[in-house]
Amino acid sequence: MTKRIANNVIEHNELKVIDLFAGIGGIRLGFEEVFKNKLKFVFSSEIDSNAQKTYNINFYEKPFGDITKIDEKEIPEHDIILAGFPCQAFSVAGHRKGFDDTRGTLFFDVARIAKHHKPKVIFLENVKGFVGHDNGNTFKVVKQTLKDIGYKVFSKVLNSKDFGIPQNRERIYIIAFLDNSLDFKFPLETKLEKSIKNCLETNVEKKYYYNGKPLFEKIKDDVVSEDSVYQWRRRYIRENKSLVCPTLTANMGTGGHNVPIIKDKVGIRKLTPRECGNFQGFPASYKIPTSLADSHLYKQFGNSVSINVIKSLAVEIKKSLGY
Repeated sequence: MTKRIANNVIEHNELKVIDLFAGIGGIRLGFEEVFKNKLKFVFSSEIDSNAQKTYNINFYEKPFGDITKIDEKEIPEHDIILAGFPCQAFSVAGHRKGFDDTRGTLFFDVARIAKHHKPKVIFLENVKGFVGHDNGNTFKVVKQTLKDIGYKVFSKVLNSKDFGIPQNRERIYIIAFLDNSLDFKFPLETKLEKSIKNCLETNVEKKYYYNGKPLFEKIKDDVVSEDSVYQWRRRYIRENKSLVCPTLTANMGTGGHNVPIIKDKVGIRKLTPRECGNFQGFPASYKIPTSLADSHLYKQFGNSVSINVIKSLAVEIKKSLGY
């Protein structure tokens, strides 16, 4: 609903938002920055208790747990669904039952909530590989399901490095509008002006350095540039020669040497959790819980989203809605 005020200016009502598979709130962060005080978050859900802690200290709200256990009728009315839903396996080839084909998957929970509440906008994010899963059938079912419950669907794969962040990170973004008369244009790519060094910290703790540790002898002759980010591949070191950070993943939290490696004036080390946040575009003001182990923080940032991409998409959604 909107209303006209002085000088024929249209004033929009506050949009109510729910944040599903919320992680540490990356999608929320991007939307809040773009829409400012026009959004009111009325519900959030995240199953990981450690991610809940990080979300809580930044948004002063502890998300509810497992969304599969929450009845859609218990969720407050809302205008926007944000959901970076996990790429859980579908088995849909040859069935093509639309909504029923999504049962048993986490996308089904997005669909059942949307079907009941009919929000104005559904915003989804997933890994690029989701598009080709099961020869493209999974992606077709997701889009068709959204269409079947009344939505106009737009989708595109975008890369973080094309939106001001020095990270090679391709993700599929799906934006759906209940008002089929609305149009939407994906944001234009921008020139990357931020370098790897812009994302690095100074005065890094000694624990992050490989100097004097067993791996150092294996990689010291290969990690030679201070302008590149490297990855340990069990038997060899791989340099990312595009001068951006390789894709950050949740595997960074599983131990070993899964965290990207850099060289600085002090020596050879892995990225810190804060630096991983920087490579995702999180602001310096974003709080990191000191009570959590690095493994949890690496997993959280690897699982999250690139804030710059989210903001660029939110700007275009805002235009489409006329806000």
